[in-house]
Amino acid sequence: MGRRYDPDRRRRIIDAAIRVAGRDGLAGLSHRTVAAEADVPLGSTTYHFATLDDLLVAALCQANEGFASVLDDSGALAEGDLAAGLARVLGDWLNGDRPGAELEYELYLAALRRPALRPVAARWTEETGARLSVRVDAVTARALLALMDGICLQVLLTGGSYDEGYAREALGRLIGRGRADRVEADPPTGT
Repeated sequence: MGRRYDPDRRRRIIDAAIRVAGRDGLAGLSHRTVAAEADVPLGSTTYHFATLDDLLVAALCQANEGFASVLDDSGALAEGDLAAGLARVLGDWLNGDRPGAELEYELYLAALRRPALRPVAARWTEETGARLSVRVDAVTARALLALMDGICLQVLLTGGSYDEGYAREALGRLIGRGRADRVEADPPTGT
């Protein structure tokens, strides 16, 4: 009997890894648990992902697409009130798929102990900063990203509820400060 052609197997393995990590945490993630979850032979997981770090990198890449798509699809970057748009997006993301948000941060923070994940985390930061730089300068974009991460981590770690008004106010202050810094840095020229 010949080998079955399965073009979606790699993606199914990544999806299974995300489900296992979401259910059992990163400590419960192994080639064996992922193979069982994906209903594929163990050899398939090691064929596509030689190491557990390779599998985690793929899972983090896929998880990173979650917030990026929410941000891109929201239209927040085109809204007149950027702070309100970003606060709404954070609420949609945190309230829409909280377990997914928790897992994304768990994978993101795993880069502290797993150097293979660091380039993926850095790329996410750069790409998201670039998205925000459409509306604000690069320094303010990075600061906004740090603030949004901080707000999300506080909500996820405390189990609290997301306060959109607080987020809008905090983001607005940072955006306003970034504008004030630009004005001071570039005084008008004239007579």
